[in-house]
Amino acid sequence: MELREDTIRAQYEAALGMVLGFDHAPRLAKAVDVAQAERSSGIGTRPRFRSTVPGMVTRSTARPGGVRIAERVEGLSDGLVSPVQAAVLSALRRGIAIALAMGETLAAQSGLAELKKANLEARLPEGKRAEFTEGLQAEALAVLYTFANATAFLLAPHLGSATVEIGEVEEVLTDNAPLALQGALWELDQDIGALATDEVRLVVVVAAFAEALMKKVALRAEGAARMGAFTSGSWKVEADGLTIAGFKPARAAKGGVLTMQFKKPEEVVGNHIAKYQSLRLAKMLMAYDFERRLNPFAELGGFIFTFMGDGKPGTGKTTLIQMMAGLLNDYCKVAGYPFRYQNFSIDQIDSYQGKSGQNAKAFIDNVLDPTVIAFGTIDDIDQVAGKRGDRQSSAGQQEVTAVFMGAFAGANTVVRGNCTFGMFSNFPENVDDALRQRAGARFLVDGPQTREDYIDILSLLLGKNHSIPVGDHQLFAAQEIRKAVAASFEGHSKPHEDGLLKVWDQVARDIGPLDTIAKIGAYLKAIQVADDRFTGRAIKNITDAVKVRAMDFELPDAWMEEPDLFLFKGYDEKLAMIRGLMTPITVEMVVQEINRYADSEFRYADKSDEVAIEAMVREFGRTEEAKRRYLEGKG
Repeated sequence: MELREDTIRAQYEAALGMVLGFDHAPRLAKAVDVAQAERSSGIGTRPRFRSTVPGMVTRSTARPGGVRIAERVEGLSDGLVSPVQAAVLSALRRGIAIALAMGETLAAQSGLAELKKANLEARLPEGKRAEFTEGLQAEALAVLYTFANATAFLLAPHLGSATVEIGEVEEVLTDNAPLALQGALWELDQDIGALATDEVRLVVVVAAFAEALMKKVALRAEGAARMGAFTSGSWKVEADGLTIAGFKPARAAKGGVLTMQFKKPEEVVGNHIAKYQSLRLAKMLMAYDFERRLNPFAELGGFIFTFMGDGKPGTGKTTLIQMMAGLLNDYCKVAGYPFRYQNFSIDQIDSYQGKSGQNAKAFIDNVLDPTVIAFGTIDDIDQVAGKRGDRQSSAGQQEVTAVFMGAFAGANTVVRGNCTFGMFSNFPENVDDALRQRAGARFLVDGPQTREDYIDILSLLLGKNHSIPVGDHQLFAAQEIRKAVAASFEGHSKPHEDGLLKVWDQVARDIGPLDTIAKIGAYLKAIQVADDRFTGRAIKNITDAVKVRAMDFELPDAWMEEPDLFLFKGYDEKLAMIRGLMTPITVEMVVQEINRYADSEFRYADKSDEVAIEAMVREFGRTEEAKRRYLEGKG
């Protein structure tokens, strides 16, 4: 159904009145003592909107409890309303008008309009009073949600990369729709006064408030009566491209300008497999179809939704992030797609119970947003997400672990193929086993390894401000990706870790070469006997990696540079083009991926056990020394 423009514009007068000023006494929330911008005793230092509503000019809103959002927003300017401030005020008026129009439409459909008229004329039957009250509450919830939904949608194009913590919305009143809007606007006015120090944060505060209000109202509506008219219908606001479908947030394409020191692939020395897979993953993400909201690679089974990069400090994890983010940013600019990069770090662990989990959920939701191409990273995940049962992990770290586990491989996880999550750590053995196993791919970030790698990185970092001859070496020849990757994969034809090598040798003696599914299955069972953490999820991760190897082709650069060749084609055509490039799965691929994955698990387990043993030895040593000193002092 269409929410007609004339119905919305009929509410502009009432909406403008709410933006300009009204009185409200808070009932559920506590007012914050936020100083209003001071006025000059002479000429005004900032503009003031003059209402065009008859009678509104003479109405005083300067009494205690007055809510003057327009004045609050204007107070952030230096004498003239900026385009951003005007956009915020316009979005608020438009959001209120859409919400009031939606309330009017719902009242007409549900029969509430007739009950309102009867109540106004003092002829409402006593038997209808409960129905009337429930109808008013349902209308208030629908109007509140629509206001927040429309405002967040309209402000999305103005959002940058800044964030702000709003907290929970408290002044959610459901007596009737006008009072509900007044309560929400009162609390928004409080938040703007307390948190919006400039116009950039103004947009972020209003958008964050709208998101928080949507979540609160949706929770309140779960047990509310007479919500069927709102939840079962769908309305389109053609002028804005906004769809209102019950308590489902409408998403506008958003993503601010990314500020990062990008790296080019040739500036990443070593890390051949990790670099190769990052390059291919960046192009895979670009195959996402915004109309179908699905990626052909996700349907075919070769998409990397989560991966873990581990290595010693200084081996190039940050460089890989910069390279992949830079590639995606450039590809999205060419195609005109919105791109979002977000990192979840230790500073988002909060001391308040539940807040860390909320921060993690917000991070996940922002990256999963199906209207953008997104790349989410969790750097130093061993510090951010706590090991379950570890007494040194805070409650906040445990909350983050639970959220990530549910998001990466939970019952409600849907992989659309528009985003990927990268977990990076210097000490992956300190990451919870179940969370680590949710990383579908493993990138061993080992940095430069060969003599050629070290010559290349020295030359790269020295720059060009010198005349030192290169000598007997062809610069960056060793970084030719296909040649280097082939050698790297070949190196996994046999295991690297001692524990896994013993299993490999035993299986080879018992059943010979691994050339059938039955023999490979026997090898997997032998690994599970050696390490009981090698579960069904490990097999799934291995088979996913094998499917990625079956996609062992790189989408042509021309497809990224000229979007009409691939990116702008229909979903089915993209799917057919990708199928045409696929290669068959071989025994060598399967064995190599088993060894790559199992090597990493054995490496993590060996390190984890060794670290635990060393910690216990130190603790026993301290205990013995303390006991000795105690007895000496007593004697």
